[in-house]
Amino acid sequence: MVKPRIPQILVIGGAGYVGSHICASIFSSGWAPVVLDNLSYGHRDAARFGPFIHGSTQDILTLSDAIRDCDVVIHCAAYMYVEESVKNPAIYYRNNLSYSLNILDVIRRANPRVGLIFSSSCAVYGQPPALPLNEDSPCQPISPYGRSKWMVEQIIEDYARAYQLRAIRLRYFNAVGADESGVIGEDHNPELHLIPQLLRHLLRHKSDKVAFEIHGDDYPTRDGSPIREYIHVCDLAEAHVLATHKLLDGNSGDVFNLGTGKGTSVLEVIQTVREVTGRDIDIQIATRRPGDPAELVSDFNKAQQILGWVPHRDFRQAISDAWTWHKHRHPNG
Repeated sequence: MVKPRIPQILVIGGAGYVGSHICASIFSSGWAPVVLDNLSYGHRDAARFGPFIHGSTQDILTLSDAIRDCDVVIHCAAYMYVEESVKNPAIYYRNNLSYSLNILDVIRRANPRVGLIFSSSCAVYGQPPALPLNEDSPCQPISPYGRSKWMVEQIIEDYARAYQLRAIRLRYFNAVGADESGVIGEDHNPELHLIPQLLRHLLRHKSDKVAFEIHGDDYPTRDGSPIREYIHVCDLAEAHVLATHKLLDGNSGDVFNLGTGKGTSVLEVIQTVREVTGRDIDIQIATRRPGDPAELVSDFNKAQQILGWVPHRDFRQAISDAWTWHKHRHPNG
């Protein structure tokens, strides 16, 4: 009896935070993901679930060799800091936009039958006129990071029409937490995301009198601090497995929000961290950061109906898993 062929899944950026959790979820599904990463932000020991290629999206030959025999490419390689993108937009447009074009053109030439999953962002929506956000909400990004993601989404739509590219775009809300096993977690340097910054702050400063700086308490929200939606990174990763199944089944493509439908303010995040860790945090209010909208909350019904995806882990579990990771494995990131 001939064994069924195991699908070949390439994860570009698979040594990074979200990418490594995607690979863990793919591995748990019985597949062996191949990781392509230049390790500029990722870590070699996080790419532990299948073969590893040390390469860049700038290298057309390496990309071509990696993509030629794949069934699905998951593209989650990108720079991701809103504030940095405002200060230095050139590197964001070069890395997030032009190098994504390399991937799309290699797919078109080397393996047009492949399916693509693109890691997009809720930043494409900008400052929304109405909440919750669904996939038909207007996309009016207000930062170079958000614009770079929206531009790639539009290019993907053009390639789908012209070259029959099959692609699923996944708009992430804020990934938090760590794998429950404690083997992989969030490990950025520098770390600019709120929750790991808070946890590192607690580990560095035993006294709660060293203040943690938050940006803005004058937003038009319920407590004046920005409201964001946080999703456990393992729930986020599992959506990629379901999207992979859709592409393997011949789906032509679509776009999906990946969120929880529940917004949490910065001050509420700090209170939950206090409760989970049992430690107090003194805060200091700083000015707003450019490019930050007041509130982003999703409607993820489309992903639930079409992909069959439902997030199972709540915000408190995400904080707890992240705290375990930082405290026992990587106290400094």
